Amino acid sequence: MPSIGNIQLPEFPLLLAPMEDVSDPPFRAVCKDKGADLMYTEFISSEGLIRDAIKSRQKLDIFDYEKPVGIQIFGGDEESLAMAAKIVDVTNPDLLDINFGCPVKKVAMKGAGAGVLKDVDLMVRLTAAVVKSTSLPVTVKTRLGWDDEHRNIEEVAERLQDVGIQALAIHGRTRAQMYKGSADWELIGKVKNNPRIKIPIFGNGDIDSPQKALEYKDKFGVDGIMIGRAAIGYPWIFDEIKHFLKTGEILPSPTIEDRVEVCKKHLHKSFEWKGPLVGIFEMRRHYANYLKGLPGIKDYRYQLVTLKTVEEIDAVLDEIVIKYAGYQFEKTPIELINYHEKCPL
Repeated sequence: MPSIGNIQLPEFPLLLAPMEDVSDPPFRAVCKDKGADLMYTEFISSEGLIRDAIKSRQKLDIFDYEKPVGIQIFGGDEESLAMAAKIVDVTNPDLLDINFGCPVKKVAMKGAGAGVLKDVDLMVRLTAAVVKSTSLPVTVKTRLGWDDEHRNIEEVAERLQDVGIQALAIHGRTRAQMYKGSADWELIGKVKNNPRIKIPIFGNGDIDSPQKALEYKDKFGVDGIMIGRAAIGYPWIFDEIKHFLKTGEILPSPTIEDRVEVCKKHLHKSFEWKGPLVGIFEMRRHYANYLKGLPGIKDYRYQLVTLKTVEEIDAVLDEIVIKYAGYQFEKTPIELINYHEKCPL
């Protein structure tokens, strides 16, 4: 069974990927309920933490029921990352993760996120600075390389292991690909099967069904799988994969009652953590995903994204349960949507 520092993980852990504007405590709560073994915060700017930026500080919020949970930071300056690591240390997460994978222009072109893949020496220095500045296990999430001419993940994995990281998650695309095309797991498999690599290697990218999870587990030999976009509006993906790996059976699709129950929990957690205005507003992006596949749902969805109180939204969700009682959801691979232009890692 893989371990990260003192964190003992299950035999084949399923990790929830850190996704900007998605992987907040309310979303993590429903994913934990549905089987996520290890989760991460949204990525946090090292500069923001040092400036005491409110949004950055709020992202440090973690709760006991989430554990094990990691806090993810990003930046392109050794001193700033080291200082941010010290700040993270006192919040007592289980691990600290460095983001070398975000491909969006405003991050990568400033020499952070996936932008660091253009300078492996800098990546090594940044990582070493963080490792030296914290007592927490340090992990990294990154991509195959900057572009097809610089797919340097094998070198990156060896050198980061040498400076002390304790696990590596690899998204099977280059920065140039963003989220286009298919994730290439062949290189992820090469990293995992490199005899020099002793740390856990987690694969990420395009896992949209239990069948694919089993196929990639067997074919590439990774220590676990990280799931991102497939969990948005469908946290059941974790339990479904676990059940299939154990039994070879596909669980039935969650019913409309199941979906509304989880959607309500997500809504109420969002309200409690973010407050009535922001909590309700930011929940609006999730309704379409929870209710995907329902015929004639447009009018209800419009109500959900315009109502301004939890009580009104709950009432509409209750009405949806009554209207669609007994509806059989089609069992298909989950559609992986690029839901915004920020950084869905």
